[in-house]
Amino acid sequence: MTSRFAAAGALRAALLSSAALTGLFSTVSLAQTAQSLPTISVIASPDDPFPLAGAGLGEGGLAGRRAATSDVAALLRGLPGVSLYGNGGVSSLPALNGLGADRVNVLVDGAPVAPACPNQMNPALSTIAPTRVSKVEVLAGITPVSAGGDSLTGTISVESAPPVFAAPGETLRTEGSLSAFYRSNGRSVTGAAEASVADDTFSLRYNGAWSRADNYKAGNGQTVRSTLFNVQDNALTLGAQRDGQRITLQGGVQTMPYQGFPTQRMDLTDNRSVFVNGRYEGSFDWGTLDARANWRRTRHTMNFLEDKGGTAGGGMPMDTLTTDAGYSVKATLQLSARDTLRVGNEFRHTHLDDWWDPVAGSMMMGPQTYWNVNGGTRNRVGTFAEWEADWSPAWTTLLGVRNDVVWMDTGAVQPYSWRNPIGMGMMGMANPDAADARAFNARGHGRTDVNVDVTALVRYTPSDTSQIEAGYARKTRSPNLYERYAWGTGGMSSTMNGWFGDANGYVGDLDLKPEVANTVGVTATLHDATHKSWEVKVNPYYTYVQNFIDVDRIAPLSGGFAQLRFANHDAILFGANLSAAAIVHEDEQFGTVRLSGVLGWVHGRNLDTGDALYHIMPLNALLTAEHRLGGWSSAIELQGSARKARVSDTRNEPETPAYALVNLRSGYEWGNVRVDVGVENLFDQQYYQPLGGVAYADFRAGGSQGRVGPLPGSGRSLIAGMTVKF
Repeated sequence: MTSRFAAAGALRAALLSSAALTGLFSTVSLAQTAQSLPTISVIASPDDPFPLAGAGLGEGGLAGRRAATSDVAALLRGLPGVSLYGNGGVSSLPALNGLGADRVNVLVDGAPVAPACPNQMNPALSTIAPTRVSKVEVLAGITPVSAGGDSLTGTISVESAPPVFAAPGETLRTEGSLSAFYRSNGRSVTGAAEASVADDTFSLRYNGAWSRADNYKAGNGQTVRSTLFNVQDNALTLGAQRDGQRITLQGGVQTMPYQGFPTQRMDLTDNRSVFVNGRYEGSFDWGTLDARANWRRTRHTMNFLEDKGGTAGGGMPMDTLTTDAGYSVKATLQLSARDTLRVGNEFRHTHLDDWWDPVAGSMMMGPQTYWNVNGGTRNRVGTFAEWEADWSPAWTTLLGVRNDVVWMDTGAVQPYSWRNPIGMGMMGMANPDAADARAFNARGHGRTDVNVDVTALVRYTPSDTSQIEAGYARKTRSPNLYERYAWGTGGMSSTMNGWFGDANGYVGDLDLKPEVANTVGVTATLHDATHKSWEVKVNPYYTYVQNFIDVDRIAPLSGGFAQLRFANHDAILFGANLSAAAIVHEDEQFGTVRLSGVLGWVHGRNLDTGDALYHIMPLNALLTAEHRLGGWSSAIELQGSARKARVSDTRNEPETPAYALVNLRSGYEWGNVRVDVGVENLFDQQYYQPLGGVAYADFRAGGSQGRVGPLPGSGRSLIAGMTVKF
């Protein structure tokens, strides 16, 4: 109860500070909100349907990617510095320059989404359907403080479509679409619908989507267990505008009846999320203001699907109930023709309950409810100021400072039983959960971190064909609720915590310190004078992380797995991204041909132990040839990765061999109809995802001959889709 009263007080204080901030801005002149430093990679923008290297894919490319996947994170594939941690079929976790999961600031319609599961089965990008995504922005490396805090690397921002209004003088505007997609591998199907009605003042839109898939097959024909999923997404968007003011209200419901996780010991057996978002955008004679508020409630259940023995004995039910709420207020003040000042304030609140009901007839899982996290709260108030100066046409600088105060607490916990503190339990080791709970409850749980971020950037443009950016960023992230408060060291209880896809057991540490990343980076760009024909970018970077939250081994587990405790260590990461694109042919008869490529490499090491950091992508590349002629848009991709030989010994990370895949896609749009076709993994190659984790579901079922191996990637999949607009 104490933590809830504290959270309520924090919310009142944050709202008061927001009101004061808004009042201050009402008397000050400000200009555009778009930041000019550093460069942002945009996957889709209606203003640029066929962009160059720095912008990834245009709208046609995004449509093709939507047809090929039900996972929003997969839309990021091919952007510089981006890699994906394997997870469920719609729940991949993105990484930027070697730092992933909570270390990336992921925003969905301007709001972060806290993990609502000890395995992160419902990460932020899984909360929105690909068919609802209008624009994705990726800001990797040196990140302005205005782009967000409580993270170590860049920002990924996913936006649904804004309200569309009738043109002046148009009485009523109605539009809609129906889409259907099929992917042969796993017999995956997606259906989506959109409908909107608007006049020049009000707009109402509905978006709905449903996707399901069975287990996919690897390139050798083997069925990869626990890769099936089923998800439904529904949202309503209401917009109103007048005299340069716009208000957007959005609400929706997402349900996941099931989602398999091939690298985890559990599966998702039910997930229901309800959200409400609000946004205000105002344009005045004194400038603009952008304010957002969000609320989300998620009820999540884990157990075993059939692939993991879910039909026998009732399994092991695990439930999570999470509430996210917060706001952000941002403004840009044009102090002079040279100077721009951005200021902002935000508040984020998360409340988490994580409990495991007793299983009837089980001596191990009963007779009480196991409380993994009881009334956990994580609150954050952040404030920033950022000054950008255009000293001359050639020189621009940006300086920013940010403060985030994070305070966390949780209630008393309990094991399944207090009466048998030490006894042989599951996973072949002693079960000390009762003693762990007593020790945990005897300590104070409240923790407060005062974090400071700093960004300094300079851009030099010596000519109309070259540019160089250099900068330094200090970014800080506090531990999440599980890293601090997962308390059980029993073999079974510890393996229920962990979002790393390695099937190891994880134990928290109340005394973890925040991570502090110090990054220096340079981006050099060469391009044609019009920014339309060709472009080459190279971005080397170096990051030193103080108190990096890695792990220490504390005990072995059966099956060759390990029990690990979160622990602070110092670490370094360094690497480089290279991207290039060129229009190699363009005329009215044959259309436009564009070649592009992205090459990435990163090295990460724990300085205290010398071990490789976990989930570091080896040298990898994506080469793409695209063609556009009238309504046609086609592409061929060559996607490859070097052998992953440098792995984390502490976590028993498996090595993976090198591979190369060929993907094809084509789309044709005429009038109100668009058709998409394609092939993923054209030659049905057998390969293993470097960041895919281990094939635990196959190991459990005996499909790995008693030895856990890396997760096989998906074999060939034929893709077909159609969208009809009306």
